[in-house]
This record gives sequence, C-alpha cells and structure tokens, in this order.
Amino acid sequence: MNIALWIITGLLTAVYLFSGFGKLFVPREKMAGMADAARWVLDFKPGTLKAIGALEILGALGLLLPALLGIGPILVPLAASGLALIMTGALIMRIRRGETKAALGDGGYLALTAFVAIGRFALEPFTG
Repeated sequence: MNIALWIITGLLTAVYLFSGFGKLFVPREKMAGMADAARWVLDFKPGTLKAIGALEILGALGLLLPALLGIGPILVPLAASGLALIMTGALIMRIRRGETKAALGDGGYLALTAFVAIGRFALEPFTG
C-alpha cells in the first residue's frame, strides 16, 4: 500500500506542477486555443486562474516535500485533501458545462487525490 501511495503521489505531483505552472504562465486565450477541453479558462478572470495555478503548485509541493524532508508529514494528507477540493470544484464546473469526457478525467484525479488523503490519514500514515 505504501508503494502505491508513493507512486500515485509522485504522478499527482508531476500533473499538478505542470498544470499549475501552465495556469500561471500561459495566457488564458492561448490556453483556450490549445484544446476544446481547455475552453473553460475563458469563464474565469486571469487572476482567478493564477490563484488556482498557485494552489495547485502549493498542493503538489505539499504532497511530496513534507514526506521527503520529514518535516510536518501531516501536511501530505492535508495537501491531498486540498487538491481533492479543487478537483471537486473542477468536476462540478465540467458537469455544468456538459463536458462529460473531461468530467471523467477530473473525477479520476479526484479519486486519486482522495485515495492519497485517506491512505496517508488512516491506512499508511507517516507518523505512528
């Protein structure tokens, strides 16, 4: 279980770092033109997108660094819980927009972040 949690944590860290930096540094008009699934960015102000991106980066760092450094490992499941909340909002937004395929992807990320949160809170916590 611990190995599965580490693997999923590493993958989620990479995904949220990539996504967060994209929201911070790619203009929303360019991001919207990249794919049909990215047109949702036009519904938000640039400042809101930057805030979401910053939260994703902080969440990604919170998934990995506390456990690796051994400083405040309780922050790992808290970061996973925060990312699960972000993905809950993303899932609701996708359903309201009628983007079923993208909603399934967001639901998958929600399930993975919830798995890490539950796993590190109860199943395989870092502190005994």
